[in-house]
Amino acid sequence: MIELITWNVQSARTAAGSADWQQVAAALGRFPDAAILCLQEVSSGFPARDGSSGGDGFAALATALPAWHAATAIALDVAGPDGGRRRLGCMTFSRFPVVQVLRHSLPWPLDAAVPSMPRSVLELTLDTPLGPLRVLNAHLEYFSEAQRLAQVDGLRRLQQEACAHAGAPRPGLDAGGPFAAISRARDAVLAGDFNMLPGSRSWQRLLAPFADGTPAWLDAWQLARPGQAHAPTVGIGSADPFTFDYAFVGAGLVPRVRSVRVDDAAVGSDHQPLLLTLG
Repeated sequence: MIELITWNVQSARTAAGSADWQQVAAALGRFPDAAILCLQEVSSGFPARDGSSGGDGFAALATALPAWHAATAIALDVAGPDGGRRRLGCMTFSRFPVVQVLRHSLPWPLDAAVPSMPRSVLELTLDTPLGPLRVLNAHLEYFSEAQRLAQVDGLRRLQQEACAHAGAPRPGLDAGGPFAAISRARDAVLAGDFNMLPGSRSWQRLLAPFADGTPAWLDAWQLARPGQAHAPTVGIGSADPFTFDYAFVGAGLVPRVRSVRVDDAAVGSDHQPLLLTLG
């Protein structure tokens, strides 16, 4: 079995408004069977909500999880007022060997009507007991539907590209050099905070079939719990919780989906961890 967790940690926010990266690490420690962690809104250099230091989440999490392989994709990297850098992005941790790491900037077309920020997706190819597995960790636009739809289209193009590579591996040159042939797995999981509701326009576009036969994305929740509404992943303590966080699988992994659940006990972030089990 392989257990994957996706969680928007919201810069390690606490109920008091400070930032506590050890709290995030402790919350992740509650899942001893997890083998892959996809974390969004990891940050460094930004102040916490109460004005105190937000710390360096990238360094803190890497230090707190020394037994894991770690990879980072920075979506936002800007100058801070003190001369340092302010960064925001995703981190993926794996207990399995990491064959390849790719970092993709997602489309960011102009939408002058709303705030927005750059977005990226972090792609790892892992050597797992189930075979080569491509894991994509994504965080899509919140305010702008036009930008979010463009980013969904970008994710779809990446799926087509990766599956094309998997179907016709490129020739290699110098096994130890940068042109070495490294395979890109066909089987894939796409997880993260998509800032879209189940059944929304963005959700439907992401899951639409491909005209060229590329394996479509499927919502793992629907596969594991057919006919059951997706459990909320955001604001579960509020009067109106909703779902923004998902795990999608390529068609080849459909028989491997064993369970999907939302954990309701994590602290700090108003997002909840979502757990996908493959076997």
